[in-house]
Parts: sequence; C-alpha cells; structure tokens
Amino acid sequence: MQPYFAPALGYFDLISLCDKWVVFDVTDFRAKSWMVRNRVLHPSSGWQYIKAKTGKVHRGTPIRDVRLAPERDWRDLILRQVEHYRKKAPFFDDTRELLERCLGADTDSLVKFSTHMLSEVCLRLDIPFACSFFSEMDLPIGPVEGPGDWALRISEAMGATEYVNPPGGRNLFDPRAFEEIGVKLTIREFDELCYEPRGYEFIPMLSVIDVMMWCSVSTITEHLARAREQFERGQR
Repeated sequence: MQPYFAPALGYFDLISLCDKWVVFDVTDFRAKSWMVRNRVLHPSSGWQYIKAKTGKVHRGTPIRDVRLAPERDWRDLILRQVEHYRKKAPFFDDTRELLERCLGADTDSLVKFSTHMLSEVCLRLDIPFACSFFSEMDLPIGPVEGPGDWALRISEAMGATEYVNPPGGRNLFDPRAFEEIGVKLTIREFDELCYEPRGYEFIPMLSVIDVMMWCSVSTITEHLARAREQFERGQR
C-alpha cells in the first residue's frame, strides 16, 4: 500500500490482517492526495483537512524522494486544528500527546514520517506492524504492464499466499492473474466504527485521529478484533 498520512481506521484494519506490510514508496507523488492529507472534524460543521507540508516537488517525483518542509509552522497548525476537540472529546489529552509524538518524527522524508505515524498508532492499538519499504527490498519483480500488476508481482516475489486490498482498488486487479500464480486476491470490506461525537455530526472515514479522540483504545481494539474474527471465519 502507498503510505498515507494519518489514515482512517480501515487502513489499520488492513495492517492487523497482514503478516507483512509493504510500503509502496516508488509511486509518483500526488500533492492533492491521501499521501499528504486527511480529514478531521471542523470546529463549526463538517470536516477540515490536516496536511503535511512538503518542499518543492517536481512532477513525476517518486514519493520516496519527497522531503517535508523544514518549517515548524505546518506541524503547529495541525495541533491548533484539533484544539477544538479539547472541551468535548473524552480522549483528547492522550490523542493529542500521540499526535505530538507523531509530528515530532526525526526525519525529513515524507514516507518515513507517515510510516512513523502508522507505527505510533499501531503501538497504541497493540497492532503488530512488520513493514518493509519496497524501494529497499531488491525483489525480483516480473513484468509490470499496469498499476494493478505491482501488487501481483510483489506478492509473487515474496511467496505470498494471499493479498488483501480495500474496495477502492478492486478495478485495478485481475483475479485470474492472481489465481494463476497461486495467490488469493481478497477485497476487504471494513465496517466502520460508529461513535457519538458530542456536539458534532458523525462523519465516517475520518482520520484515525478523530476516532481516537472519541473512542477508548479498548473500544477500537475490540472493534478491530471483531472485524478480524469475521474475516478469519470467511476464510475458512
């Protein structure tokens, strides 16, 4: 999977299902994408973006080569953008502390920064996170003729038995191609965790930061555990 910035809970559901997580860091950077932004609640209504700021990036630059802007201002802005949760969200203090730790990552690499955030959230939620960066793996990759072939060839090179992806990638993949190399292709539907954001409208699929503001760690982990159990039952 591409490394996303503060992704929604479904991203962590995928991590929890995997024996190995490959950070696909050779795809071209896209400025207006989940690579650099995600959504939290807006203090008045609806939602707002929180964004990682990068230095100048030329078109066609792979995400592994993208550097964060050195200024502190964008990190401070993110902290200010979640300040409105303070008076209403029951887990504000713990989540803000986690967010500060994520934003304080000692790296100027966007990929390493986003992966550090994934690691911190996984640690909080007790999700094992064994990841590798594709650009560093030196895998013997077979022919890649389209975007959907990357997952196919990486799975093949790693000797995987199954590849799991969210519904957004469904149209990229050819199930027959996976079947031919002995890899099961699973499109994972994730049931969102619903909760009551006191004083706000519930908006699904916001950043995990929003989820952690309103829900205890035990509530989140229990939801993920039920989702895993459902997944495993379906695999039998």
